[in-house]
Amino acid sequence: MAPHNKDIIRLDQADTLGGVLAERVRRCPEAIAYLNYDRANGVWEETTWRAFAAEAGRWQEALRREGLEPGDRVALMMGNRREWALFDLAAQGLGLVTVPLFPNDRAENIGYLLEDSGTKLLLVEGEAQWRALEPIAQTLSHLQRILTLQPGATGLHPEARDLGPLPVALWLPQEAPTYAALPIDSDALATIVYTSGTTGRPKGVMLSHRNLLWDIGAMLECVEISRDDRFLSFLPLSHTLERTCGFYLPLVVGASVAFARSIPELPADLLDRRPTVLVSVPRIFERVYARIEDKLATESAPLRALFRLALRIGKLRFAHEQSRAGWDWRLLLWPLLDRLVARKVRERFGGRLRIAVSGGAPLSPTIAGTFLGLGVPILQGYGLTEASPVVSANTPQDNLPASIGRPLPGVEVRIGTSDELLVRAPSVMLGYWGLPAATAEAIDGEGWLHTGDQARLQDGRLFLTGRIKEVIVLSTGEKVTPADLETAIALDGLFSQVMVIGEGRPFLAALVTLDPEHYARLSAMHADLSGELARDRAGACLQRILLGRLAQCLHSFPGHAKIHRVRVIELPWSIESGMMTATMKLRRARILETYAAELEALYQDHK
Repeated sequence: MAPHNKDIIRLDQADTLGGVLAERVRRCPEAIAYLNYDRANGVWEETTWRAFAAEAGRWQEALRREGLEPGDRVALMMGNRREWALFDLAAQGLGLVTVPLFPNDRAENIGYLLEDSGTKLLLVEGEAQWRALEPIAQTLSHLQRILTLQPGATGLHPEARDLGPLPVALWLPQEAPTYAALPIDSDALATIVYTSGTTGRPKGVMLSHRNLLWDIGAMLECVEISRDDRFLSFLPLSHTLERTCGFYLPLVVGASVAFARSIPELPADLLDRRPTVLVSVPRIFERVYARIEDKLATESAPLRALFRLALRIGKLRFAHEQSRAGWDWRLLLWPLLDRLVARKVRERFGGRLRIAVSGGAPLSPTIAGTFLGLGVPILQGYGLTEASPVVSANTPQDNLPASIGRPLPGVEVRIGTSDELLVRAPSVMLGYWGLPAATAEAIDGEGWLHTGDQARLQDGRLFLTGRIKEVIVLSTGEKVTPADLETAIALDGLFSQVMVIGEGRPFLAALVTLDPEHYARLSAMHADLSGELARDRAGACLQRILLGRLAQCLHSFPGHAKIHRVRVIELPWSIESGMMTATMKLRRARILETYAAELEALYQDHK
């Protein structure tokens, strides 16, 4: 940790999240904490730490009146905004355990998470979330109150014990004591974050105050962040990467956070709020890269040549700055090329970006190299929710994009059986909520967390090489176990074989073979399918029908586990063709290699 940065609140100065907020208010009460867009008036509202804590005090008083005790679970389901921060930090100060939920998840999945965690109070953003939950609301045995940010949603009185939804404006008291941080144990449970497991049912990762704050402290020993920095928060705060790095870390250093309006409005927010730090997933960089390539395709040959020259010299400059290449006279061209080409790309991110974190899934080396060559300071790392989440990271001074960086200070790593990456650190979770057997499987008797990822350790750097268990990580950071989806799809007799794909891609797709008899019956019902299968394996009508059938098969899975494209394979996979093992399991690597062209076709027109 930078010794001269006195704004950083160390773990020995405040060892709970509520304690950090109280200390932050004491240190810089009038500094800007959060910026939230007011759509009604079309302006960005600024909130100081003092004003934020005063408002959080009202939320705490309302929570007290609900009769909640330390350790009780409370959940929130909304997009990134100031109220998310208010609810979470108010609850943390009272020793409550927050359960973050994705705002667009399916009702059945949300219902399971609420029941499994025993959540007593739920805050939703508005009518859309409430309407999605309404059909299952009466089955939630633990839930005592549903709150909504939408005013006028109901005429309930704040003292009524009806489930709700009750508007927050009616629920909050007009006056309340100042923000309080109860003297709870740093090792007490702070949050339960549900992550997909290999069984198909999400598992609740239990993280303590110490888990989260220790991880942040270790990160700040590697990367310099100060009160002068501005974060732009757009990844879901229910995602541990964003919550730890884009919400709690700024609190620890006193940096301000602007909550982006939406993903479609992100380009405008980048230009308007001009962040210095951005926490992202690969998909955002993929989109910008695609736009750059599309624009280049329409430019003249001289302009394309100028861009390629700038990129080539930029990569040379980056290698020289990282001490991986000597000085070259061509570097003298960089100031001119930077002004003509590279600076324009950086301006898309606001023009002030010092650090761009890419996590949640691997970023293509080609895309990473392009942005680094153009001066966009992308730092890749590695983590998982079970480790709070960051385990390793590149730094501005030691950035090798092909690797996932060096372990954070204090994080122990070793390579176990089958090249599995094992991690041991104070940031490793307390365990899985209500699942002692799964906890024992994940964390061995010596305290090593078994990540399920394969890696190699070379010159102190980690390199991911594969996965012990087949898990697809989308470019959005969402994780999907393909075997669970494939088992569900196989229940439909139309699909004789299926392989779900999507590693590093923005969405899931599937390769399927069809049962001839089922397809014959399907063709008899749809005149448009006559001859189509032979003529075009991905015909529009067939696509529409197959995607509808797949959606029915996967209706009980989370929203991100949806098949968006499907490709019919004419010849079934067999042992003889080398596509299946002797035990009739798919040889995934072989199939991916054989059908590489078909796979690219599924994604080539997606920007």
